[in-house]
Amino acid sequence: MVAFEEFGKRVLNLVSPFAAIVKPQSAFFELFGPAGFKAQATLLRCAKELGFVTILDAKRGDIASTATAYADAAFGPIWNADSLTINPYLGRDAVEPFLSAAKAAKCGVFVLVRTSNPGSGLFQDLKCDGKPLYWHVAAEVAQWNASTIGECGLGDVGAVVGATHPQELADLRAEFPNVWFLVPGYGAQGGTAADVKAAYRADGLGAVVNSSRGVVFPFHPDDPDWEAKIVAAAAKAQAELK
Repeated sequence: MVAFEEFGKRVLNLVSPFAAIVKPQSAFFELFGPAGFKAQATLLRCAKELGFVTILDAKRGDIASTATAYADAAFGPIWNADSLTINPYLGRDAVEPFLSAAKAAKCGVFVLVRTSNPGSGLFQDLKCDGKPLYWHVAAEVAQWNASTIGECGLGDVGAVVGATHPQELADLRAEFPNVWFLVPGYGAQGGTAADVKAAYRADGLGAVVNSSRGVVFPFHPDDPDWEAKIVAAAAKAQAELK
């Protein structure tokens, strides 16, 4: 796990001139058990020391004390993340512990709304009262977000909306201007810079576009100039998304 941590630290340093936010995927740390969790804590701490805002991508979703425990772990001294991805499928009572913990910690959440995976439409496209299910979820997110909106016109409760659905991304942005969008799907999943433009408001705010595999692994394992390729990928993404 030493190599795991060292690679992560090096990536953070390499991309720091090009990015403001990092989104560790918790599953890949959990895969390695206690040592993986230690590495996750170390890299989240290092990211903050470098000035990054952190999004812990764990897609948590549960009820009552279990949800509270997940939230306290994310925003407390264990992970000390600035925000957390959550799954709203269980309803308001499952989301509330995360909203409360995020507010107390002056942090935020990103709620799964219209995800970038190919099979997302199985449930998200189901029509309810004339609109797809994801639209109803987005409307609830906007309500949860309303009381947190600050001077910038944005709040602490965001929506995950994939770059692989550009028209839906544009429609959601037009309807919900005060909600931050976390936009996966750019790069390795096929979303382009043109696809994600609709995620931004007219003032250039409102969206966090992430490129994970495209920036972290643009090289073969035995490539001697892997660092240069990470820098080039990060610089390319920054230039495309300006």
